[in-house]
Amino acid sequence: MNAAFPGLGTVINVVTVLVGASLGMLVGHRLSERTRSIVTDCLGLTTLLMALLSAWEVTDPGLRAAVGTGAPMLIVLGSLLVGAIVGSALRIEERLEGLAGVIQQRLHRGRSGGEDAHAERERFIEGWLTASLLFCVGPLTILGSLSDGLGRGIDQLALKSVLDGFAALAFASTFGVGVLLSAASVAVVQGLLTIVGVLLGSVLPAAHISALTATGGLLLVAIALRLLRIREIPVGDLLPALVVAPLLTQVVIALR
Repeated sequence: MNAAFPGLGTVINVVTVLVGASLGMLVGHRLSERTRSIVTDCLGLTTLLMALLSAWEVTDPGLRAAVGTGAPMLIVLGSLLVGAIVGSALRIEERLEGLAGVIQQRLHRGRSGGEDAHAERERFIEGWLTASLLFCVGPLTILGSLSDGLGRGIDQLALKSVLDGFAALAFASTFGVGVLLSAASVAVVQGLLTIVGVLLGSVLPAAHISALTATGGLLLVAIALRLLRIREIPVGDLLPALVVAPLLTQVVIALR
């Protein structure tokens, strides 16, 4: 599917997230706490499936041919370690939560405080951060946005838009307005990636994209563990790993 203009795929994606989140907020109050909990568990399991499929890119033949048979796993590990060190030093997770908290307070200015307000703030932060990461860290985000910028069509982003719309509906029924705000995250991240595709063309080789996708898959695993209430991994602090992965891949290729 060819786009009428670069960025059309992102526009469609933002609209589906807004529509899905709005519907979720409308019907969310009609669902019991038990139902919303089960819905979140379903999202966690689906996210885990998506994560495993993305992480499997570590076995991509093109990546192995470029860096060697044993190097892809080490590249992903190195990317996560370096990314974690940089992210924790920059306190990315803490800053993201702080930003979400400020936005939530402005959206709910004038409401009563207390424990209910604190719980609402936490729910807002969890919804915005979780939905933003889920919608912005997957392989379809990167590949689809770059493909859109390169003029290769928006098929991948069209598929992602449908998936994100349903996910936003389910998320918003549990987390509320924070999920609605994640549409802004989608617009910024995918918009920037589309611009990168327009400016750089096909500079990023397939091997580098595979390493980035595999690393992003493990970040999705961390999101799934949070959704399933197994472990609260600070995913925000791991985001620099997505930048490190292609850079580290290039270093390994240069040293061969």
